[in-house]
Amino acid sequence: MDFFAAERRARTRTSRLLVLFALAVAGTVVSGYLGSVFLLHAVKVRAAMGHYRAYGQQDFAPALELWQPFLFALVSAATLGVIALASLYKWSEFSAGGSAVAESVGGRRVDPHSTDFHEHQLLNVVEEMSIAAGLPVPAVYILDDEPGINAFAAGLTTNDAVVTVTRGTLEKLSRDELQGVVAHEFSHILNGDMRLNVRVSAILFGILVIGLAGRAALWSMRYGRIGGSRDDKGAGGTAVVLAVGLGLLVIGYVGYFFGRLIQASVSRQREFLADASAVQFTRNPAGVSGALKKIGGYAVGSSLDTHKAAGISHFFFAQAFTSSFSDLWATHPPLVERIRAIEPAFDGAFPEPAAAVDISRASPTRQAPRAPSATVAASAAFGAALAAAAGTLTADGADDARSLLSEVPQALRTAARSPHDAPFLLYGLLLGDDAGVRSKQMKAIAASDGGDALHTLQLLEPALQQLKPAHKLPLAQLALPALKALPASALGGFAETLDTLVRSENTVTPFEFALQRLVLQALRVSRAPSASATQLFSFQAVTREISVVLSSLAHASSDSREAAEEAFNEGKSQLKLIEGALALLEGEACSLDALGAALDKLGTASGPIRQRLVVAGAHVVGADGVVTTEEAELIRAVAASLDVALPPLSGFLKA
Repeated sequence: MDFFAAERRARTRTSRLLVLFALAVAGTVVSGYLGSVFLLHAVKVRAAMGHYRAYGQQDFAPALELWQPFLFALVSAATLGVIALASLYKWSEFSAGGSAVAESVGGRRVDPHSTDFHEHQLLNVVEEMSIAAGLPVPAVYILDDEPGINAFAAGLTTNDAVVTVTRGTLEKLSRDELQGVVAHEFSHILNGDMRLNVRVSAILFGILVIGLAGRAALWSMRYGRIGGSRDDKGAGGTAVVLAVGLGLLVIGYVGYFFGRLIQASVSRQREFLADASAVQFTRNPAGVSGALKKIGGYAVGSSLDTHKAAGISHFFFAQAFTSSFSDLWATHPPLVERIRAIEPAFDGAFPEPAAAVDISRASPTRQAPRAPSATVAASAAFGAALAAAAGTLTADGADDARSLLSEVPQALRTAARSPHDAPFLLYGLLLGDDAGVRSKQMKAIAASDGGDALHTLQLLEPALQQLKPAHKLPLAQLALPALKALPASALGGFAETLDTLVRSENTVTPFEFALQRLVLQALRVSRAPSASATQLFSFQAVTREISVVLSSLAHASSDSREAAEEAFNEGKSQLKLIEGALALLEGEACSLDALGAALDKLGTASGPIRQRLVVAGAHVVGADGVVTTEEAELIRAVAASLDVALPPLSGFLKA
């Protein structure tokens, strides 16, 4: 998967979506206007008839005026106002991040220390894929009351993403099939579908709220009487309420009907792309196709019982709801088409899944043979290959992640999943080797977190000593879900202690900088994902900051001024628009502190700026044809700050 191409497609889909929804809103406005015209005409006719009966004048019917500019403006303003306010309400509800979406449909967060085999297996699969893709590990949720086979990913950014599966998915699928489903959802995380999905849900709710108001009005009339009352005034009021309710219901569902059509049309093709990405990632077509076949053969299929999820049906792995307009409103392609896109010889026969997967016969972890990686002779080609790794889902990356995690001591993986132990684990990763520095750091930890922290670190010390340098950042990634579960009151002290440990020596190392950036950026964005709005759209507005980033990377990857200049020039050649304005900086101008400040500003830049910068940075790091652990940590810190997924660069590291 090409991450940058996927983001461009996401922006194109968003533009098209806005146009199509504008048409749906226009239909709602026109329906509301026509309804108002006919309602007012009916009132005028009723008044004229009453006047005739009272004064014996000649009966006449007022002419129907179809075009009434003032009324049209009034109805348009009211309709747009209601839709906008309702959409903003739903957007604000989901702006808390993926967890808000999962919890809104009844999701339960999986306990990291769950003893349930299926839940533990799900956590392992999600962690492996996160490390392989270079993503912060998402929180994992389960819909306990849903026996159907389904799943979804939700969130506004990669830092607040969640993966949610149904109970049926856990109980009916093998590990390979579960991995295929989760890989499908990870492709949605990487290619920008999540934010688009939230936008669709918010706008759909805005259109639907008019119909809901009509339904509420009709529901309030269930014990009332339409006519025949001795009180003609009361009967007339009841009739008006009934007419208004019916009108709102019709008007609302006109827009909703077209909104559902649009929702379906923009989501179907994405499912084929996500299936293909999952196959590419797992190197196992039978995983995704096996899950789809079980959905087809299972009586419940992928259907959901709760209608709380109706507004997010386009999020799911498979069709979650059916309707009388199933062909028009289907958010997913037919199962047979999806399976044949993976297995062209599929005969259309769906097997009935077992009552539950036999744990003793669960699919073992696949270790498919890897294709030998080609040796890259030219440094430019090496840099291009390094840049191409950004945002990719590859089977080799999955194998590397699985191998890497298998080497991490189990005690550390357990600590990474615990909200209590995860902060202390991060402290342990930053402890220095020098006795004096270490003593100073331990005093800072004790002052902040007390003896409990020191005791935990003492227990983790043997496992920390076994840890390889390449394992440290991935282990920090594993700890992110537990850190995000900390109360807001604890995060300030944690961040302060982390900074104290990083600055306990005279210099900050690239690893310390990378760990602090990765962790604090993920926590900041996960707490307020909607705050990460794009503010800068011009390369010229961030020329100085881009020079700082490329200069920092160039000096980190070079032993001499000449080599740094060469690496810098390799990177700036990827930024033709501002190439002439970029210059290699020296000393404090490109220190890690300056780099941090530059990344803070660049984090608000538009997608194209962030994308090209990561590509340019990769060319700087790969200019000499090798990547050291220090360089890999620094470029990953840059990518994480710009919300660009960059997997562990183990395949590029210098031996």
